[in-house]
Amino acid sequence: MDGMVIIGAGECGTRAAFALREAGWTGPVTLVGAEPGLPYERPPLSKPEGGSVQRKAICAPEALAGAGIRYLSGTAAAALDAAAETVSLSNGEVLRYHRLLLATGARPRRLACPGAERALDFRSHADAEAIFSRIAPGRPVAIIGAGLIGMELAAVLIGKGARVHVIESAPAPLGRAVPAHFARRLHDRHVAEGVRFHLGQTVAGIEAAGVALSGGGLIAADLVVSAIGVLPETALAEAAGLATGNGILTDAQLRSSAPGILAAGDCAAVAEPGGGHLRQESWRNARAQAETAARNMMGAAEPFAALPWFWSDQYDLGLQVAGLPRPEHQAILRPLPGGELAFYLDAGRLVAAAGLGAGNGTARDIKLAEMLIAAGARPDPALLADPAVNLKALLKSAQAA
Repeated sequence: MDGMVIIGAGECGTRAAFALREAGWTGPVTLVGAEPGLPYERPPLSKPEGGSVQRKAICAPEALAGAGIRYLSGTAAAALDAAAETVSLSNGEVLRYHRLLLATGARPRRLACPGAERALDFRSHADAEAIFSRIAPGRPVAIIGAGLIGMELAAVLIGKGARVHVIESAPAPLGRAVPAHFARRLHDRHVAEGVRFHLGQTVAGIEAAGVALSGGGLIAADLVVSAIGVLPETALAEAAGLATGNGILTDAQLRSSAPGILAAGDCAAVAEPGGGHLRQESWRNARAQAETAARNMMGAAEPFAALPWFWSDQYDLGLQVAGLPRPEHQAILRPLPGGELAFYLDAGRLVAAAGLGAGNGTARDIKLAEMLIAAGARPDPALLADPAVNLKALLKSAQAA
């Protein structure tokens, strides 16, 4: 009996393997991971403990064995033959599949400047060890890119006493994913902590002495980290003739253009109800798509409809964003003790929410906001802005309506 094969042993692929068993699949399950060792979580990589980088395993070896999941670590998928329904592996093995899930994730976007090879990436456990092993108090570090990864890393490194410079071609940090109001607050906090920003600057090259800017000048740095985003890992799918764009293109059920092949996680660009495709990069999305993909691998036709969501920890501040806030939305701010919420209305309907506060101080409110969004709520803006109004009461009203 041909089994279920999953390429990619990150959060998405590993969760999908277990979800197949939970959904009742009793046939073979093979999980193929290019990195050696057990599957691990990526978020803890930026939070070293006791001077060492955390490698937090997603599951124990006993859990894989107990679920009857064959795990091939340190093994890459070399070729995919969609017509023959086979995957050739780097160890020479050829796997036949009943259904195939591509959970190949993403890879760091590469700098295209002289000396780019001097910059370190920050994506894998090996990357994190290479960076943190070279950090010392007073050591100058340049981070190229002021997105979420770059800003999170800056917060950690400044906390370790490094002298941190952040170089960003845009006029402000966090411009792509974070609502401008919260991006400004986080930027201000970084400046207060001592991070130096070089905004509106592009990189001319990386030298032994540091980073040369296109506008002139050199940012002295012993260590340079590239954090300019990631690209979906689509090479295997492209070579096999699958439709790709900003990711492996799928329908709403996570099915690719080839029969029997699904895609999920960071590599998947999923069809949207209104047209186009959306690719998401978050831990929760990886898990949610994995569970939907597993059920659909077994014959279901369940559309993936989870609300986009991500979080970021910087210093003692926790940011959460649910939905896709857009500049054209009506923004309603609600102050909280030690934090703030923002709600986003589109023609009166709540479509997104964001929160920034100490630790997980806004997590409960964001969860309630997600439930309001799911209920199709059209709350009174004045009630959303009033911190004395309980969001749970608004939810009950929306559900009753």
